[in-house]
Amino acid sequence: MSAAALRVVVAGASGRMGRMLIDAVTTSPGLVLVAALDVAGSASLGRDAAAGVKITDDVDAGLSAADVLIDFTRPEGTMAHLAACRRHGVKAVVGTTGFSAAQKAEIAAHAGHIAIVLAPNMSVGVNVTLKLLEVAARALDDSFDIEIVEIHHRHKVDAPSGTALQMGEVIAAARGQQLDDQAVFARHGETGERRTGSIGFASLRGGDVVGEHTVIFAGQGERIEIAHRSTSRATYAAGSVRAARFLAGHASGLFGMADVLGLRA
Repeated sequence: MSAAALRVVVAGASGRMGRMLIDAVTTSPGLVLVAALDVAGSASLGRDAAAGVKITDDVDAGLSAADVLIDFTRPEGTMAHLAACRRHGVKAVVGTTGFSAAQKAEIAAHAGHIAIVLAPNMSVGVNVTLKLLEVAARALDDSFDIEIVEIHHRHKVDAPSGTALQMGEVIAAARGQQLDDQAVFARHGETGERRTGSIGFASLRGGDVVGEHTVIFAGQGERIEIAHRSTSRATYAAGSVRAARFLAGHASGLFGMADVLGLRA
């Protein structure tokens, strides 16, 4: 192993995303997989994640010789992993979604001690799309109604998707607003007319759809649609590797993919 190699731990190693992350790490120059984590009781514990690396539930042992953790699991597991990262001085790339406001505040507190990239979607294409949405939202006034439609596979447990929410946050911020004040998450029955300035969300679930997001800016006599479609989770893994490399240059702080990609205005 090269002395300059970035030592990486992958959480959720037995899941589909975990396996893709392991493949991305083990095939990326300058990165080396030093541990693969899974939950206690997993049937995969003790199995090979890669040559010389077995899947374990011992988080502290896994992080003891690591530089960065890549975590796409569930909020409760990620929070425990981040606490362990802080104890060991290990940086973290977090693609988990569904965090509560309190959990987000706790992540920010951890970022005062370790460097963290937190993004609901690590895809480079999605993050370029977010920049396009910011530009559109700044240019278009309230005469354009905004709807965000997303579809994911039938096993996704949170809705709207973290990416859809981030899109809404980017749009609201570009308009000088807070998403919580503008978001409409459900419509049923006699809802009345659409409120000017509101941002609507629609979530669809079915089949094996990796992830599709469409933002509609509907004006009078014209409509703009900005869409991103993922056909493989490999894009998330590639973005995560890029984020891990970015963290090598930072001791602490909370970052997003806009920082990783140099898209921050």
